[in-house]
Amino acid sequence: MVRNVPNIFKIPNLRRRILFTLAMVVVYRLGTHIPTPGLNPQALKLFLESVRGTFFGLYDIFVGGALSRASLFALGIMPYISASIIFQLLGAVFPKIEKLQRDEEGRKKINQWTRYLTVLLAIIQATSISIYLESQPITSAGPIIILPGLLFRFITVLTLTAGTILVMWLSELITNQGLGNGASFIIFVGCLDETPRAIAQTYQLVRVGELSLFSLILLSAVIFFVYAGVVLITQAARKIPVQYPKRIIGRKMYGGQSTYIPLRINTAGVIPIIFAQSVVVFPSTLTTFFNVPALNVVKEIFSPGGWLYNLTYAILIIFFTYFYTSVVFNPRDLAENMQRYGGFIPGIRPGEKTAEYLDRSLTLITFPGAFFLVFMALLPVYLMNTFKIPFYFGGTTLLIIVGVALDTIQQIESHLLMHHYEGLIKGVRIRGRRF
Repeated sequence: MVRNVPNIFKIPNLRRRILFTLAMVVVYRLGTHIPTPGLNPQALKLFLESVRGTFFGLYDIFVGGALSRASLFALGIMPYISASIIFQLLGAVFPKIEKLQRDEEGRKKINQWTRYLTVLLAIIQATSISIYLESQPITSAGPIIILPGLLFRFITVLTLTAGTILVMWLSELITNQGLGNGASFIIFVGCLDETPRAIAQTYQLVRVGELSLFSLILLSAVIFFVYAGVVLITQAARKIPVQYPKRIIGRKMYGGQSTYIPLRINTAGVIPIIFAQSVVVFPSTLTTFFNVPALNVVKEIFSPGGWLYNLTYAILIIFFTYFYTSVVFNPRDLAENMQRYGGFIPGIRPGEKTAEYLDRSLTLITFPGAFFLVFMALLPVYLMNTFKIPFYFGGTTLLIIVGVALDTIQQIESHLLMHHYEGLIKGVRIRGRRF
């Protein structure tokens, strides 16, 4: 692989795309360190550390710590992701939106609506954050809001909304002129925010003797095998054979080819964990807004690491895995398209029987994928509690990092093969996973 890396920079278009993507990442990272006017970053960081088990802590992970730094990009790309998911779910409910998603002009219109909804969500979130932070008591580092009032709210909403629009624009630039999906790549960069700090912290623990060399080697082996397992499951798919008959049009013969439909074990990606995590941290989030004794009891029952928390978390992940898979993959539409072009699965009648076969196959293959997501979601808790790992490892961030990395490698492979260069990895076909 190392021997083939120089081939990347021999292709002008690929070299330009890589450098452009890196430049946009630098712009994004600079934005995550520009402070929002009127906020006390030290006080806000102390407050977020006290509510790390709530939705605020989860959100801060996806924006690369920008929220805890009270930066211009505190909302990050998440309003855009939320707007995209909303329209994706609406397409499964309303036939008119589903029809728009099928043609090019319709998709352009939905993309425009997604941008408008992103701005609306950013305004709502920024307003909620500004009002909520004003109601918080003074911390040991001083007040969170330096000069509370209507002017602070207006500036905060304007600044955070503008920051979200700028991040959305950067993500679209990466998608069009860089490598891979821009929104996924920005979240990928955010997930890597704590990596240098975790490496430095681990080195410091080894240096002072709190972490033995044997434990470090064992930890490295665990990390290696977990990454390998995630790559394996992310790439794994069942190939459903499809046969297309020969057709004669004019004097030419078309078709007569065999292909396959790849049904992925993990079709839903990381979305089920995000949805489930948002639900299980909801009681903890409510306690930060309302000081109700009943809510505090619920928070204690659903504290991270408890058996009821883990059981509820696992059930929600399995539910959302099947739910989101049914949204992104429609066996009936696929069966109709196959029948329209004369395609069929050997041994299965076209039409309704094909749709039933695909639906049954997808249901069965999603089952191990759902339990894999449960394993990845609960892995960080057990690693940190049982083996005393000094940093957060696994879960949502690991799936995003591996998925986007595979997608980026697949994009590079495509450019190399198109220009008749040898791929990065011999004998292996990389299939990317877009967020």
